[in-house]
Amino acid sequence: MSSAPIPADVGAAAAAAPTIATRLASFAHGLRLDDVPAEVRARARHLMLDAIGCAMAARGEPFAGRFADAVADLAGTGHGGRAGVVGFAARLPIRDAALLNGVLMHGLDYDDTHMAGIVHLTVSVLPTLLALGGQRGASGADALVAYIAALESGARIAAAARGGFHSQGFHPTGVVGALASAIGAGRLLGLAPLALARAQGITLSMASGSLQFLEDGAWTKRMHPGWAAQAAISAATIAQHDIPAPLAAYEGRFGLYRLYLGAGHERADVSLATAGLADGAGEATWELTQIAVKPYAICHFSHAVADAAVALHARGIDPARIRSVEARLPAGTMPVVAEPAAAKRRPTSDYDAKFSAHYAVASGLLRGRLGLRELAADAFTDPAALALMDRVTCTVDAATTFPRHYSGEVIATLDDGSTLGERQAVNRGHAERPLSDAEVRDKFLANATLHFREAHARAVCDAVLAIERAPSLRALEDLLAVAP
Repeated sequence: MSSAPIPADVGAAAAAAPTIATRLASFAHGLRLDDVPAEVRARARHLMLDAIGCAMAARGEPFAGRFADAVADLAGTGHGGRAGVVGFAARLPIRDAALLNGVLMHGLDYDDTHMAGIVHLTVSVLPTLLALGGQRGASGADALVAYIAALESGARIAAAARGGFHSQGFHPTGVVGALASAIGAGRLLGLAPLALARAQGITLSMASGSLQFLEDGAWTKRMHPGWAAQAAISAATIAQHDIPAPLAAYEGRFGLYRLYLGAGHERADVSLATAGLADGAGEATWELTQIAVKPYAICHFSHAVADAAVALHARGIDPARIRSVEARLPAGTMPVVAEPAAAKRRPTSDYDAKFSAHYAVASGLLRGRLGLRELAADAFTDPAALALMDRVTCTVDAATTFPRHYSGEVIATLDDGSTLGERQAVNRGHAERPLSDAEVRDKFLANATLHFREAHARAVCDAVLAIERAPSLRALEDLLAVAP
């Protein structure tokens, strides 16, 4: 199909006015793997591995099968698709495969988080690159550098909002994840800088993600990263065909920050969206090193109080003697994991339990753990857990350094009036208190062997950690697209 030529002055005028999108596009286009420190490349590979392990663990969950059926209906092509999905032998059209991979990687809420941006990036970016890269035969090195460029960009885009997306009811993973993934997709497609900038402008009309699921434990949050990946693939492909698009996608009159932050856009710091880029404009910083790997499959906001409760259990606290519990959390996290208190004390689904600080504390105090088993219905409806949740009250942690750290404190008052307390100023998994690469591999193997043979899990581990030496992503995609 032919189209009318684009006036020459459109691209020239746009390119003459630097914006956040053009800065990020220039960075992504110019980044070379040799520019990235070895330790950053290694961590990137481990973040990829962690997300794939989460997807393999999710393969046996009820939501995996039901979303798979829905996506198959959307695809409408039976077995005629072209991209693989983690844990499924049937292949799908690339956007549908990206959608389902995003659901799997994020579905257990066990995936990584950029602390300052409060955003899960790998689970939208990696499905985008697996689908596109597998179809195009991209090398592992090409995929890795596109992944790093996308995460570096997305972390900055999210951090610039200074936590404002949540207060407006938007899930940054769906919104920012789409923009970051478009940058990664554009880099993998070899887009020129102007087209890369346009891809972000196109994505602005597609980015979405509502927090309404918090009201009733609905499953829609699980869709956000995959939907972001779909949007990214669409936007980058459209931009590849010289479609003019807004270049002030972030700071414009109807750009990301004014549109999605409302009156709160005045508290945003748009300078953070391009600060420290490795583009030769100043000293480079690597935001990828600020991405935390989760030790618990629950909302990251509750990790510190969960750890504090587990520590109190280890110190020998007797749950039967607990009269009341105060759980201190950052003010900005309260609407997500602590309010309304009555609902948080009575989770009705695993997703409710994942977003209940009351349950995280009760499980930690009662059992000394909060693994996948503790997110089953018989665990969060256990009468002992319910009784303890009734004694938990969440209050604001005045000493927090949120959003830099997701801090927390638990203070238990016993039946004799004495108190026992435990504070976690820096949540475990944070860059300042990270899970080691060995711990990430252990987490992957624990997740991957829930439904798959250990030999297969180790083969996947080896392939992901050697991704930059892979001549093509197709071998990895084929390895992942195997049913349990």
